Amino acid sequence: MKLLSIVICIITFSLISIGYKLPVNTSVVYAAEKQHIAKQGETIWDIAKQYGVPIEKLKEVNDNDNNVVIPGETFIIPTIISDRDKELLSRLVHAEAKGEPYEGKVAVAAVVLNRVHDDAFPDTISKVIYQNNQFSPVDDGSIRQPADEDSKKAVNEALAIQGYTYDQLYFYNPSISDSKWMRTLKVTKIIGGHHFAI
Repeated sequence: MKLLSIVICIITFSLISIGYKLPVNTSVVYAAEKQHIAKQGETIWDIAKQYGVPIEKLKEVNDNDNNVVIPGETFIIPTIISDRDKELLSRLVHAEAKGEPYEGKVAVAAVVLNRVHDDAFPDTISKVIYQNNQFSPVDDGSIRQPADEDSKKAVNEALAIQGYTYDQLYFYNPSISDSKWMRTLKVTKIIGGHHFAI
């Protein structure tokens, strides 16, 4: 028995000395691909918007209950959606809201994100976007065009504010849409040429 204890101690010491970390019991594990060092004057909102991470998730992962950001503090940036899905959503926003105000681009991205969380729609960004007859850029091929910087920024902002605003599930442009069904929806917001509805 004494020999077994000595062997276990030697193995443990060897693993620690070569840098192997034994697993730690944690209730939640997050895949953190990025870290952010807070700058003077930055807020939780600024960081969430920069990386496209919901504010609540950023606070949760970093045990931040008071919304205070201390300059020099390291924030873990969790992966919420894949880069591929973020790029796809940015291309959709670019195609659907080209020429629209920035707020309208954020609202278009929010519609897709709201649908992902609504039981009446598919549960992934790509499935929502490619669902039959939902978005004209998929049908006409314009979704394949690269997104501009405003559209990418709008997607990050929509991700950051998830759960705080924009509860719409639909949008349309009444000057070009001939859908009678869309016109029966309750419009809750008008931004630029788009009507946003629930």
